Amino acid sequence: MCLIILVCDVHPDYRLILAANRDEFFARPTAPADFWDDAPQVLAGRDLKSGGTWLGITRTGRIAALTNYRDPRSIRKGAPSRGRLTSGFLCGSLSAADYLEFLRREGEDYNGFNLVFGEPERLRYFSNRGDLPSSLAPGIHGISNHLLDTPWPKVTRGREAMESLVAAGNAIHPEALFAILADRTPAPDHLLPDTGVGIERERLLSPIFIASPKYGTRSSTIILIDRENRVTFVERTFNGQPEPMQTITRRFLIES
Repeated sequence: MCLIILVCDVHPDYRLILAANRDEFFARPTAPADFWDDAPQVLAGRDLKSGGTWLGITRTGRIAALTNYRDPRSIRKGAPSRGRLTSGFLCGSLSAADYLEFLRREGEDYNGFNLVFGEPERLRYFSNRGDLPSSLAPGIHGISNHLLDTPWPKVTRGREAMESLVAAGNAIHPEALFAILADRTPAPDHLLPDTGVGIERERLLSPIFIASPKYGTRSSTIILIDRENRVTFVERTFNGQPEPMQTITRRFLIES
């Protein structure tokens, strides 16, 4: 996943608003979001190559979402799949505080990543590529393939669009969030980061929604958790075409 926009305890109706795009090679086998047969409390898509996930929520309100940290010079072949970190929290029983300690101990075994995890009322953040505050403060946050709130063009654009939407104070419809995630506007060259992949690829990766023949946005996911702990989860999956292949909607009340 290459973009996560989070609205933490800002909107009068929602504890949490999450809008995220997962970008991946279209050839990588993936199962769309649903409750897992082997972990029925987990609602998430699944990476069928390594078994983990990039984003999910449980019936008890545990949330985890992952992005990779883009630095091709530091990638180690044979490192464990970063998706296991997401599924490890969703399927496990460690508290968010204990999982944070686990990440601090074990995180260096993995290639670069950002992980947001916890419960709607208190989300944590950890990256094995930077030392930032571990608790997300109330506000609107964005993560792409660098550290939390790094002002890459897609992060800035996504946060600004979300700020405008939230400022109205109205009920949030998933379609309004999907419109933010569908933005294919490329960034101008002078705003592009230099992550070591070359200018052509930086251009390709700069929009919120990425479209190319072999690599791009595979899914867009919305999670809304209101003040009554009612969850709305909507995912759209793509295969390189402008229109989604399918849309999956699940609604449930967080179990106490």
